[in-house]
Amino acid sequence: MEMRFVRRPSGLLSLLFAALMLAGAQVASAQESTKIGFVSLDRILRDSNPAKAAQSKLESEFSKRQKDLQDANARLKATADKFDKDSPVLSDSDRTRRQRELADLDKDFQRRQREFNEDINQRKNEELAAVVERANRVIRQLAESEKYDIVFQDAVYVNPKIDITEKVLKSLNAAAAPTAPTK
Repeated sequence: MEMRFVRRPSGLLSLLFAALMLAGAQVASAQESTKIGFVSLDRILRDSNPAKAAQSKLESEFSKRQKDLQDANARLKATADKFDKDSPVLSDSDRTRRQRELADLDKDFQRRQREFNEDINQRKNEELAAVVERANRVIRQLAESEKYDIVFQDAVYVNPKIDITEKVLKSLNAAAAPTAPTK
């Protein structure tokens, strides 16, 4: 009669189960201590003082060109209206000449409008990029000082308790506030 020693797997399973429970507890503990924040970039670009200053800067920078385009559009419309009114009494050669002049004016206006739109879009992108860069620096500083593990700027849903947009706005606005001149 041969004696066999059979290992009982229950001891090994118990040890494995205990290890899994300990690992699960550590994961749960790590999840509880994770600090998450959210910042609404849309609100930063709409409500922050640097964004408002950038918008004012763009308006003042492009207001003269915008006014010139509005004036050119009014002149073009007036010329087209005058042509429509005078057209029945014009000779064929005069009508053709004025149609060409009107088409040239319209082409010039369309070109100037397109250039204006391209220029303002480029400058807007430059100014917004500068605001986003400043906001990201403030967010990074806030995240480091308040020990955030991660801060999101885009989400489908955000629980208001993790929204730190107001803190970022206050910090950005305080940094952008003009200081009184020293004497």
